Amino acid sequence: MRKLSIFLTMALSAVVLLSGCGSSGSKGGSDTFKVGMEAGYAPFNWTQMDDSNGAVKMEGNAEFAGGYDVEIAKRIAEGLGKELVIVKTEWTGLPPAVTSGKIDAIVAGMSPTPDRMETIDFSDNYYQSDLVMVVKTGGKFENAKTLDDFNGAKVTAQLNTFHYSVIEQIEGVNKQTAMDDFPAMRVALESGVIDAYVSERPEGLSASAANSNFKMVELEEGFVTAKDETAIAVGIKKDSELTDKINEILAGISEEERTEIMNMAIKNQPAAK
Repeated sequence: MRKLSIFLTMALSAVVLLSGCGSSGSKGGSDTFKVGMEAGYAPFNWTQMDDSNGAVKMEGNAEFAGGYDVEIAKRIAEGLGKELVIVKTEWTGLPPAVTSGKIDAIVAGMSPTPDRMETIDFSDNYYQSDLVMVVKTGGKFENAKTLDDFNGAKVTAQLNTFHYSVIEQIEGVNKQTAMDDFPAMRVALESGVIDAYVSERPEGLSASAANSNFKMVELEEGFVTAKDETAIAVGIKKDSELTDKINEILAGISEEERTEIMNMAIKNQPAAK
């Protein structure tokens, strides 16, 4: 009887131990919503050193991510009943990360272009923007109104984006090598390496709000683009069951709330360096 009692006690302990291990593993996997972003495209996403203004700590380092994308990701994670985990990922590495399962979704100011849709799926749009030019305040192109005004200008855009391809619509442009991210382009613009870079309106507003040396130029006669090129959506693995769930959550975020989130992101962004 004593031996049986000891056996039952050991068996019960093993069950408890295994249950505890199972809970830990679940929390690190199915109970999380892992989102990839470059955290360098304010006001959509950026990197900061604390959790002020609702920033979320990034996996594997001491930095935090803030911005419009982070706020949208929070709402999606809440709707899914999962814990949000931000995984800082280089722009070019985002589609491979979601297809390999390293992350569950891309929430990074990414447009659902036909090329990208060959490898990943996209949710419904969670933002719609338009293209602008960012130039130096007081510079030669500060008062530009049309694409023709950038004839001869040194212009660039981010690598592996449609922003870079539209530069060719500017007659006589001096197209520069594409750059890895927006912080690099801001540095190049301020130092005179380039005269302008192509961006979307929120980033243009962000640049001019963060640094008085930058000015956003909205063109009267601008770039010709398709609607999907200026839309922003969540990138998801092909045929994922998450797509319908994310669309349902996004449908519950009104246009008024989206505008408010973007306005707060522009207001809260870190100052340009």
